[in-house]
Amino acid sequence: MFDKKQKSYTDLLGKTNRIVEGTTIKGDIISQADFRLDGHLVGNFQTAGKIVIGPAGSVTGDIICKNADIEGKFEGNIKVQELLSVKAKASIQGQVTVGKLAVEPGATFSAACSMQIQSKNPEVHEKESRK
Repeated sequence: MFDKKQKSYTDLLGKTNRIVEGTTIKGDIISQADFRLDGHLVGNFQTAGKIVIGPAGSVTGDIICKNADIEGKFEGNIKVQELLSVKAKASIQGQVTVGKLAVEPGATFSAACSMQIQSKNPEVHEKESRK
């Protein structure tokens, strides 16, 4: 009578990946889901969601994501479409491109930073840039 679509296994568990403290990954990570990193990544990271780098976490490489919370260490280039939140104990070195930036007092932020203009209608922004 009612056709209920069965949820996939990942939908039932939530869509947050986690790398725990004490784990080191050398290589690139591509994920559609949110990601929490409390271990170490030496490589590039890309997600359509949010990355959280915990206080014990570190990334050496490039990151492309929608949102990011950084409490650990990051060294490289990071492109955040929406909000980059830098916590008090965070350390960032490199180049940062963001939509919005929030930096708590106490954070180490040694980066070249540029903010991109966010437009809800990309066609409008594209037409304005042609003028």
